[in-house]
Amino acid sequence: MSYDIRLCDPVTHETLEVDSPHLMAGGTYALGGTTELWLNATYNYARHYHCLGERGIREIYGKTGAESIPMLKAAALRLGDDVSDDYWEATEGNAKRALLQLLAMARMRPDGVWDGD
Repeated sequence: MSYDIRLCDPVTHETLEVDSPHLMAGGTYALGGTTELWLNATYNYARHYHCLGERGIREIYGKTGAESIPMLKAAALRLGDDVSDDYWEATEGNAKRALLQLLAMARMRPDGVWDGD
């Protein structure tokens, strides 16, 4: 199980894309990168995302990229740096890595609106 989190056009609700492919990856990834502002993150990290609020990572859903930037930055600062080579291991560092990728996307398209699950 996982979260499929995407930054969407506020009018069409289509997943936003950027000009050049990026290699940000979570539980799944596109070989050679993707232009879509989308990330799949395992539910294994859910307990670490309560630093965003009661709804965890879902706190950003419905918010613009711009609105989510301070939230994602603050949450990332609360988490440790204990990254594991095993993506599925629920370390704070692994959860933080996903938040930092979402933060990068929010900075790319601050006008987009988060949607997920």
